[in-house]
Amino acid sequence: MAINVRHMGRYGYRRMTLALRKEGFTLNHKTVRKLMKQHGLTCHIRRKKYRSYMPGGGPASDNLLARNFRAEHSGMKWCTDVTEFRVGEHKLYLSVVQDMYSHEIVAWHISRSPSQRLVCKMLDEALKVNYRKKGLILHSDQGWHYKTLMWRAMLADAGVTQSMSRKGNCLDNAVMENFFSHLKAEMYHRKRYDSMEVLKRDVIDYINYYNNERISLKTGGVSPVEYRTQMEIQQ
Repeated sequence: MAINVRHMGRYGYRRMTLALRKEGFTLNHKTVRKLMKQHGLTCHIRRKKYRSYMPGGGPASDNLLARNFRAEHSGMKWCTDVTEFRVGEHKLYLSVVQDMYSHEIVAWHISRSPSQRLVCKMLDEALKVNYRKKGLILHSDQGWHYKTLMWRAMLADAGVTQSMSRKGNCLDNAVMENFFSHLKAEMYHRKRYDSMEVLKRDVIDYINYYNNERISLKTGGVSPVEYRTQMEIQQ
């Protein structure tokens, strides 16, 4: 119960099993699933994301990633996207970059408009991180932001190679789809928002939680930042 309260009901039985093991409890995942079901400790359904595709614009880049989401080190493969939140009749937009090795959210920016400035401010912050590697690939969908001269110039100046999903293939950017799905199911859809400022605060808090506290099944039961730090020491 204490773990469920701490993580605000965001853990399913697999992640809960790992969390319990970190606390010294060696329960089978099937037992954990059964106990969670008995006590009503269930995760929420994930919902669909904002789509930024618009007809026209500049040409698309090749799909260099080709759904190969594995990376040997941090700072070698990044993905990016924009998602939308609603507060009454108003909207809030979040642009993020995620590292495919550690799954850490490298940088983010929030705005009330899905403008070019939204994604460029985010990219500017991402390019400042010290673990970015030579030959970095940044993957996105074919959203209009990523076809502009400004976006392409920022990538070229930084020596970053651009990759894009094929048109109409959301699974080509499945890593981003997965993060936004978690964010909305574990934070946004769990309460009614009447304030843009409260929503913005909660989004930032969730990203910090996701990076530094939320354990990942894909990284052996540690948070993204813990995983990157551990691997950097070993390498």
